[in-house]
Amino acid sequence: MDTPGIAELLKETADAVVNPRFRELAGGDVEEKRPGDLVTVADRESEEYLTNLLLGVYPDALVVGEEGVFLGSSVLDSLGDAEHAFVIDPIDGTRNFVEGKKEHGVMLAELRRGETTRGWIWQPQVERLYTVEKGAGDVLLNGESLDRRRRHDLPQGASSQRRRLGFTAGGSLNPVVRSFGAACFDYPAVVSGELDFMYFANAHPWDHLAGSLMLAETGGVARMLDGEDYTVRSRGRGLMIARTPEIWERATAEWVF
Repeated sequence: MDTPGIAELLKETADAVVNPRFRELAGGDVEEKRPGDLVTVADRESEEYLTNLLLGVYPDALVVGEEGVFLGSSVLDSLGDAEHAFVIDPIDGTRNFVEGKKEHGVMLAELRRGETTRGWIWQPQVERLYTVEKGAGDVLLNGESLDRRRRHDLPQGASSQRRRLGFTAGGSLNPVVRSFGAACFDYPAVVSGELDFMYFANAHPWDHLAGSLMLAETGGVARMLDGEDYTVRSRGRGLMIARTPEIWERATAEWVF
């Protein structure tokens, strides 16, 4: 899995921009993009910094970042057709970052002609790097195969939505717990078996491309509620991910949408 070069770019970005702002944000450093959706000066600086690093190595690549899309960039619609592209989540788990919690990270996905080929998740506060490459059949944690084990007799799910918490589908599921509030922690939890399934309301590519490839390479699934596999072209609301297709079927059959 030839990923160390790009992994170092993520680490450099976190060291240069993200970590110095952690628990050091001033009042004017945090804004709301929309009600409840936060952005910080570190998000914007991180995206710009990593974009420049990537273009220095891959000058012909299309680089799309979450904050650029929010500010009106139309390149999101070009991702599915781009010969070579990267999608950046400059700080995944921004609310956690603002609240001084360690559950945040930098995520990156690489696409070739609309297909996700590689993915990276860097959790700087706990120094965990998850990497995946299409066709490798594995996810690496700090360069070693990720331990993946079944840990629950009944599927254990999670959600960020308060109204889902405690749901058991009449006892056929373990009570749904609160997610980490950051896809960069949520996806590794499902891949490793710490959790078995998770529901996301939104399907933004910066949140899900890297993690969905990790699931695909380890026998899991990320599917929209209509049953279609998640891709860069997926739109709409409602995404269920699961450690196995069987768990996905069970969770969606019992879930109350």
